[in-house]
Amino acid sequence: MKFLYTFVCSKILNKMLKIGITGCIGSGKSTVVEIFAQLGIPVYNADFRAKFLMEKSPTVIAKIKNLFGDHAYKADGILNRKFIADKVFSDTALLTQLNEIVHPAVFTDFEEWCNTITDKKYVVKEAALMFESVSHTQLDKIIVVTAPEVLRINRTIKRDHVSSEDVIKRMKNQFTQEKKLSLADYEIKNDENELLIPQVLELHHKFSV
Repeated sequence: MKFLYTFVCSKILNKMLKIGITGCIGSGKSTVVEIFAQLGIPVYNADFRAKFLMEKSPTVIAKIKNLFGDHAYKADGILNRKFIADKVFSDTALLTQLNEIVHPAVFTDFEEWCNTITDKKYVVKEAALMFESVSHTQLDKIIVVTAPEVLRINRTIKRDHVSSEDVIKRMKNQFTQEKKLSLADYEIKNDENELLIPQVLELHHKFSV
């Protein structure tokens, strides 16, 4: 009993922080995450893992096929992203149903990933739809990366080779930057005026104590 008590107390005292990083499309959150990674902090990319689970998890695949039909996947088993994107971006109810399949799967996957890390003060989870999904509930602190809207639109146009209208349409499926900020614990400004590295280092030292 004494050993069990000591073990439980040790786990509580050495609790690894789970830090979320999010931001509106084009905010440059991936750049911020890369700086944390260079500092040796483990990073979980929720959007990448969501895509992985949508093509590798039998449970997720079955639910997506049930929702969209067999055309949701190509003959080689690869997710038919264009087919699904065309469906969900014109039907918010369908997008909600898709998120209700994918977000819980990513939630569980993140928890399992965290359990494999035992020697870090904190880890980082990067996700575009952190507040829009349930994932913010499993995090200790959340950072929002911000940038002016015009800059965010121009970055996305250049990165994805899409029109400004397409970017604005995608923005409508996310919380506004102001709302994200109101729910966050910290802000990192990526406006091309303030230096990123000092902002990241300040938070890194805070989380590493």
